[in-house]
Amino acid sequence: MADLDKEKPLRKISEAFNELAVTVNSQTADVELAPFSGACSLISPLFRCLGIAFRFAERDYIAKVKDLAEASKSIGTLQALLERDIEANTVRKAGSHSRNLMVVKRGLDMLRVLYEQLLETEGNSLKEPASKSYAQVFAPYHGWVIRKSVAAEMYALPTRAQLLKKLNEDEASSKVQMQNYIATVTPLILYIEKLFLSRDLGLDW
Repeated sequence: MADLDKEKPLRKISEAFNELAVTVNSQTADVELAPFSGACSLISPLFRCLGIAFRFAERDYIAKVKDLAEASKSIGTLQALLERDIEANTVRKAGSHSRNLMVVKRGLDMLRVLYEQLLETEGNSLKEPASKSYAQVFAPYHGWVIRKSVAAEMYALPTRAQLLKKLNEDEASSKVQMQNYIATVTPLILYIEKLFLSRDLGLDW
């Protein structure tokens, strides 16, 4: 965590997603895959700071972001990525770029819900906010073994104070960055969902 001693991950995350939100809100251009995967990769250190309780994110999120980053070398936009998989009939295939995009979208959404819970609750424990965000976003797609493991490991979460210290933030500054992230990532999540829904691909898979 030495690199976190000099950086402010929450600020970097909110700034990166603000740039993507500008594109989404303009409604004049498609979201490019390279900056999207780059912004998503900034969340990885946050998941690591949350400790063992979020190690499932290492499997369900981080590897998928790397795949999208690699794909960005030959695919320009999120829309082009989805269209390519539709043509190949691999949208829902395990390991496909589209399926990985869906998992990454859920990672972004889980962080959004976690931030909302942290802004709404007081106290030093992260267990309830983290449990609610996991239950709402990822739990419906995980088997019983993973859900049980995550629930048990929630007791190993750092305290709110410990997390903020790792992230070089205080209560006031963290709230600003959380609010910024929620405001900028929400239209992006809706944009991704619309890409799937407009092609009758659904979201619950």
